[in-house]
This record gives sequence, C-alpha cells and structure tokens, in this order.
Amino acid sequence: MWDFSIGRALGLVARTWPFLLLKLAVYFGATLAYILAALIGAGLGWGIGALGSDDFRAGATIVGGLIGFGIVGAVLYFAREYILYLVKGAHVAVLVELLDGRPLPQEFNSQIQYGQRIVRERFLEASILFGVDQLIKGVIRAITGLVRTVFSILPFQGARQLMNVVETFLKIGVGLVDEVILAHGIRTRATNPWASARTALVLYGQNYKTMLKNAAWLTLFTYGLALIAFILLLGPAAGIAYLFPGTLAFIGVVIAIFLAWSVKAAVVDPFAMTAMMDLYFRTIEGQVPDPEWEAKLDGLSKKFGELGRRAMSYTPPMAGRAETARTGPSNAGTA
Repeated sequence: MWDFSIGRALGLVARTWPFLLLKLAVYFGATLAYILAALIGAGLGWGIGALGSDDFRAGATIVGGLIGFGIVGAVLYFAREYILYLVKGAHVAVLVELLDGRPLPQEFNSQIQYGQRIVRERFLEASILFGVDQLIKGVIRAITGLVRTVFSILPFQGARQLMNVVETFLKIGVGLVDEVILAHGIRTRATNPWASARTALVLYGQNYKTMLKNAAWLTLFTYGLALIAFILLLGPAAGIAYLFPGTLAFIGVVIAIFLAWSVKAAVVDPFAMTAMMDLYFRTIEGQVPDPEWEAKLDGLSKKFGELGRRAMSYTPPMAGRAETARTGPSNAGTA
C-alpha cells in the first residue's frame, strides 16, 4: 500500500487555508474567463453568421467560441510563470515551514506574503524558479522510464501492454513531485537553486521505488476525486450551458471539466503535494547523494546535465545578502 499519512497531510494543508482560498480564486477565475471569452466569441460569431445561411451561422458561432477560448488559453499560458512563482511556490514554502514545526501567520494576507517572501529569498526572479521547475519535470520523466526496464524482463504475456499503462500513469503523476524537489531547496536554505535541484533529484532517484509507488497512489486518489467533482458539477454546468446557442450546448460538459479541474488544482493537488513532501523528507532523512546515482542520471537525462551546467555558472544576484531570522535545517553550501 502507500507510505504517506492521509490524516497528517490533510491536517497540514488545512492550516494553509489562505492558499486554498487563493488558489480557488485563481483557478475558478481562470474558468470564468474561459466561459466569458467563449460566450463573447460565440455571440460575435452568431452575429456575423446572420449574414449567411443557417449552416454558416452555426459554424461561425462555433469558431467564434473557440477563438475566444483560445485567446484566454494563450494569456494564461504566458502567465503560468508568475502563477507558479507567486502562488504555487509560496504555498510550497509555507508547507515546508509547517513540516519543520515552525508557526505560520494565520491571517489571509500575512500567510500569503510570508510564503512569497520566502520564495523571493531563494528564487529572486520568477524566470529562475520556472526554469528550474521545467528541468525538474524533464528529469523526473526520465526516472519514471526506469519502470520500463523492470517490466521488460517480466515473463508473463501482456507485460509490455501493462508496462505502457503503468509508465503513462506515473508520468501523469510527475506534477505531484516537482514541487517536492523545489521544497528541498527552500528547506535547506540553498543559495544555488540549480545545484539544490540536482542534489534533490539524486536523492529522489536513489529512492525512486518508494517515491514512484506513492506518486502512483496519489495520482489515483487525485483523479478519482476529480472525477467525483466532475459528476457533481455537471448539473450547475448544464445550467450555464443554457446561456449558449443550441449549437454549443455541449459546452456544459466542457465547463464541468474545467470546474472539476479547478477543484483538483486548488484543493486536491495541495493535499497530494503535502503528502509527497512529508514522505520525501522522511525518506531522505540522514541520506547523502549517491555518486553512482548522480552518474546514472547524467546518462539518463540531458536535462539533469543542464542543471549541472546552470549550477556551475550561477551567481546569486544578491550574493552575501542577509538571511531572515527564521531558524531550522540549514545548508551553507549550494545544495
């Protein structure tokens, strides 16, 4: 079975309620933006379509709705770097504080500002955090590929098909792990985020069986809860769909999917992230990076090598800056 504690993770994440509310506002706001843009686009398409036949009007309505939908998607795509920096990264930071037993401000703005201040200490620019995060995802995907080797030697028929299913499932769970690697740098007070990520990935790799098994369980939990949310939200979404022309009635299902995704991203994912962080810190306690695993990852992933090159060339923009008065686990080196 799994090795994480559901009760402990729920208790910890509940204490970061300001971030849960903030994430609900962000993700539901994004969903609302999609709906409004699709409505406006569909309305414009409906009006333009009046110049032609009924078929032309139906097509123009659909195209208008898709264009509006796509515009919002493009805007949010370019905003993802700052959402990661100001929301996701800050939430990771306050969870690290809780896991280390330090008290948090309970006021809404104070806790959010506290987390954002910690992130700015470790990652002075949003682009650095985003760059580290993207390289981490690439390396973790390479680690999940190790599952292919295990299944390739199994003697029973259908092992290859099972291997593909399991590997795909684990790759979906990558999103539950990258924040854990970022959390390591925050927890150790690392001054070089690239080197810290590299060290954390080696520790993750040498414990990959435990970490991937639990990532798979948490992926099952999160998507199961998202499915339940989707079913519950179908009714309200169908009501919203009545605002659209008949040709876009299917939009109710799309809205339900986006609303369920918002619930998953804002509430369910933080639980899974907390459970993985707690498990990771307990698993690596007392361990040191294994040079053999470092060499293995260098051969397994080009992105891991890129982390090393970035670490070698990195100079903190504010070298020698004073640390905050917070106490806890420290690491004066770069990892």
